Order: sequence, then structure tokens, then C-alpha cells
Amino acid sequence: MEINTNLSEKAQRDFVLVQKATQGDQKAYAELMGRYRDAIYYMLLKMVNNASDAEDLTIEAFGKAFKNIQQYTPNFAFSTWLFKIATNNCIDFIRKKKTTTVSLDQNDEDTEKAPQDLQAPILDPEESMIKSQKQVMMREIVSKLKPRYRKLIELRYFKEFSYEEIAEELELPIGTVKAQLFRARELLFNILKNTSKSM
Repeated sequence: MEINTNLSEKAQRDFVLVQKATQGDQKAYAELMGRYRDAIYYMLLKMVNNASDAEDLTIEAFGKAFKNIQQYTPNFAFSTWLFKIATNNCIDFIRKKKTTTVSLDQNDEDTEKAPQDLQAPILDPEESMIKSQKQVMMREIVSKLKPRYRKLIELRYFKEFSYEEIAEELELPIGTVKAQLFRARELLFNILKNTSKSM
């Protein structure tokens, strides 16, 4: 795949990193995350007005982008594609939150349908295959966490459990789950920050 010369120099550099990432270069993933993590976080913070949710959504946005990175084409900048994923994911989150405030019982059925519909333009039928391939990088980073934090992150982001499901699985109060997940996210961000700085 050739670089689109109409792209800015920064976008062209991003595309080189994307090509490396699709070939399994873990440093390329870390560098892409390092370039856009803060910008994505502050954009999402404005949308949800909650630091914890914004951190959650930032990790989710990168997770979705990385597991679908082979779908990116250089017709437009990688940052444009990434911000679109982050925005759509955030809209899904806001809609789901509004619905779940009405009834938590509806969470598994009604609220799970909307995000899938909204994400259809980005994801394709090969998503599950790509997802398993592209989670390797995140799993390697998560493996550096302490076991209890690693388990929380795996349940929340890899298995996509709700807070309630995690509390039930680990036999913990939901408040403890939220507090420990917040701490796990902080540790994860620090690891990612150090990874990008070390290059």
C-alpha cells in the first residue's frame, strides 16, 4: 500500500507506523498511542465531563483502533480515523449510560444493540479474527500489571464485562471493582507512557 502524498508529513509518518504495526511491530503501536493519547483523552473528557470515564474510553478507543488497524487506508490521516473511532465509541457510551440509568436489567439486550449498529461503518465481519491478532500488544503491556489489576483489565477490556459482571465474577463489592479498575488504568497509562518515552 503506497503513501498518499496529499497527506501531511505527520500523517505520512503515522502511516509508516501503521504499516509497521500491521506487521506486528509493538513499538509502532506504542508510538501511535503516545502521539495521540492525550489529545484523545481531552477530547473525550469534554464529551463526558468525567476523568475516570474519559480514561476508560481512551483505552477502549485505542483498543478498537488497534484491533481493526488493517482496515485503515491512507485516503485520509490516521488521526482522523482514530478520532472517528473514539468519537463513535464515546457516543455509544453516552447512549448506553442514558439507557442503563433507566434499567440495569436491560443492559445485556437493549443497550448492546445500539453500539454494534453505530460501529458498522468501521468494523467488518473479520473483526473477531483481527481482534485476536491485535490484542497481543495490549496483552503484553497488561501482563506487566500485578495479578489482581491484570484480571480486572482483562475482564473489562478483553472480555468486555460490565462492572456488575466483574463484581460477581471476582466476588467483590462494585465500589471496590471501580476503585481498583481506576488504579489499574493509572498503572496502565504509566506503563504506556514509559514505553513511548523509551523509544
